[in-house]
Amino acid sequence: MNISALIALFVFPGLLFAIPAGWLCVWAEHKAVARMQRRIGPPVLQPFWDFVKLVGKHTPARAGFEANLLRLYPALSVLSLLGALAMLPVFPANGQGFSGDGILMVALLEVPSICFILAGFTSGSLFGEVGAVREAVLSVANNLVFLLAMVTLAVTQSTFRMTELAGARLNPGHWIAVIGILLCIPAKLRLNPFSTSSAEQEIYAGPLTEYAGAALGLWQMAHGLEWLALTGLVATLLMPLGLPWWAAAVLFIAISAAEVLLLSVVSAATARLTLERSINFYWRWAAVLAVLAIASTVCMRFHA
Repeated sequence: MNISALIALFVFPGLLFAIPAGWLCVWAEHKAVARMQRRIGPPVLQPFWDFVKLVGKHTPARAGFEANLLRLYPALSVLSLLGALAMLPVFPANGQGFSGDGILMVALLEVPSICFILAGFTSGSLFGEVGAVREAVLSVANNLVFLLAMVTLAVTQSTFRMTELAGARLNPGHWIAVIGILLCIPAKLRLNPFSTSSAEQEIYAGPLTEYAGAALGLWQMAHGLEWLALTGLVATLLMPLGLPWWAAAVLFIAISAAEVLLLSVVSAATARLTLERSINFYWRWAAVLAVLAIASTVCMRFHA
């Protein structure tokens, strides 16, 4: 169990796999958007070289406690996402997890958004504060759906243990919940049509306006890891049980890549919604879907 946990954290789907795979996710997003707009797009190693360039840049030092906080937020985001990736049950037969790991997974996935919001308020920038407010409001809206979907999965299997939630189920509530989680990913990744918190045409880079150098590079790394963690969560919920370890790894990568491509195409094909319309989407339509998932699951358990 300890060896399996260390492999998951440091090898696959953790550190050694996650960082280059996260950069590939960012490249795939930019490349897909470019091709949709009939542009060439960046080379495959561009996210890596961007990170190297930012790390090597000298930036003016900020004084005070706020400067330490601004450096802490991206580091916390990266660490929390690595922890979330290590908990993904890509190989459910290798470990049983613990009874509350699904709750911990939700908490770890939410840390980057909280740090993103705090970074905007800590920066002292008007653009950062506006972006932080937008991110906070939209986070409340999409997290309602996300939490309802996770609760539906837990009710389906009568547990929050991730290894029990993984794999395809016959219960229709399971599939509706997976769709609900998939609908939340664009808002969590700040993609169109839910990119109001980082709308370059209105508020520059939003909460990241005051960031530069290595700290900005960490934020970009966190964005790639967030891509991988969220799409990987859906992938593990769709994967069938009982696969050999190599087949599980290949299928995990294939499903995650398909999600990255799908979400990137949707982002390129849609325009940014206003904050009000984004909230209405999650509270009127996506929330109804999540409630239906819970209702169908409860009904099936009651009649069973």
